[in-house]
Amino acid sequence: MSYGDYSARRLERERDRRARARRRRLLAGGSLATIVAIVAVVAIASAGGSSAGAGAAGARHSAAHTVASRSGGSQGTARPASSVTTAKGTGVPGNATVPILMYHVINPPPAGAPFPGLYVPANEFAAQMEALKTAGWHAVTMDQLEANWSRGVPLGPGKPIVITFDNGYASQYTNALPVLQKLGWVGVENIQLVGLPSSEGGLTDAQVRGLLGAGWELDTQGMSHADLIKLDSSGLQYEIAGARRVLRSRYGVPVNWFCYPSGHYDATVIAAVRNAGFAGSTTVVPGWASRGEDPYRLPRLRVLGGTSPSALLQQIATYESSAAPPASYGGA
Repeated sequence: MSYGDYSARRLERERDRRARARRRRLLAGGSLATIVAIVAVVAIASAGGSSAGAGAAGARHSAAHTVASRSGGSQGTARPASSVTTAKGTGVPGNATVPILMYHVINPPPAGAPFPGLYVPANEFAAQMEALKTAGWHAVTMDQLEANWSRGVPLGPGKPIVITFDNGYASQYTNALPVLQKLGWVGVENIQLVGLPSSEGGLTDAQVRGLLGAGWELDTQGMSHADLIKLDSSGLQYEIAGARRVLRSRYGVPVNWFCYPSGHYDATVIAAVRNAGFAGSTTVVPGWASRGEDPYRLPRLRVLGGTSPSALLQQIATYESSAAPPASYGGA
């Protein structure tokens, strides 16, 4: 687990790419709205008489659905992660734009911890989750988010947010799971299979199965949290495709999402993740995730120790418009 610093030049390219993606989304949204309007007019004209009233009502319903999709879905009972593959959508890709939070150890930092900011005490985590619920948020998984983007599956009720946990620390089971269970929420576990620091300890097989039984989604950071941009093709194959293959075989779950260790990636790494069959990847670039983004470079918001509930809400709001990243950042 280490902090990696990106150059200002690379961050500037990332910011420009995200700006271009937002412009494409706006253009696509305008085109879609035009097509919907034309179809509605043709339907009303061809129906005639009393059907015109029904057509107008249908148009109002369609508009309401569009608004619901953009805010994350209609109101209702949250769908468990296990039902994602069978959930029926509208058939029209959704436009949910969602913050993805990033956590590591859910414990106070021990004396001498090299990166104490990556430790969030359990009571602090619980207060943050309660604040999110009070503010109208609810947790969804990456697979649920992709189901909205690809099939229009709603993400209601309220405002969807993804809560990810990196590395696979035991405290994510012992301390984070009970908090989320109390709220009826689920998390996303980005597990690495070997190499966790002995000071904290990794999830046991039984604990991983306990997370899955509670509806959590299992994804991965690779076999050993290696710096992927330093590996040759065989090393990338082992770390990326190998980790997915092991986890799918061991737990019988899809493992559809990759998380770049320390946020390090390049075009070669992205190609290896795509070739391994992952639907996408998450980074440490701050921002909200949306369908218009490159799915293999989705942003996340790191939550550091000492973040108050109000500060977390402010952090989320600050990046709602995909504000430019800071001058440097790292990942773990």
